[in-house]
Amino acid sequence: MLTVHHLNQSRSKRVLWLLEELDMPYTRIDHQRDAETHLAPESLKKVHPLGKAPVMVDGDITLCESSAVMEYIIDQDELKRLKPAQGSAAYYQYLEWSHFAEGSLGLPVITKLFMNMEGRDGRQPMDGYIAKEIAVDFSYIESTLSQRAYFAGDDFTAADIMMTVILEIAANGGLLEGRENTRAYLAKIQQRPAYQKAASLG
Repeated sequence: MLTVHHLNQSRSKRVLWLLEELDMPYTRIDHQRDAETHLAPESLKKVHPLGKAPVMVDGDITLCESSAVMEYIIDQDELKRLKPAQGSAAYYQYLEWSHFAEGSLGLPVITKLFMNMEGRDGRQPMDGYIAKEIAVDFSYIESTLSQRAYFAGDDFTAADIMMTVILEIAANGGLLEGRENTRAYLAKIQQRPAYQKAASLG
């Protein structure tokens, strides 16, 4: 059985959500952030050298990075759900958005979050770059969601799980104001029972 090392308020929510969508059995081991520093505990370093979550253990295989863990889990699913057929147009959309979540979108959103947490006076060198990247990325997201129900097409896939977690961070940082397609999409996704169960785990 898969074991997932889960850290509260982290991207490991993606992995729990995927497992709930697939109704796949797993064991969850919880780790808690330090209440003052908000950093991950030393206990995670005993599982993986990076000391980050999620970490998945399956026999002699130990994986970090949520996208890699999710691909591994999908590969274990006999029905091959939540991933379009390889070679299809939807499959390549799935790949693009799965990588976009942490590649193009993750950096400006997380950077903006950290910048908002700092006490800063006046304009800083990174402000223009971050504003430009956020505008470009969310324009692309808005356009895509105006044309289809989910990121890879008409069907919900693991790419939606990858994207939703970053979109939630963006929403918490006030970055979805005026982006009605994205806000409607996020509200729809958050109604999924598997999402709600994973979210309840912290």
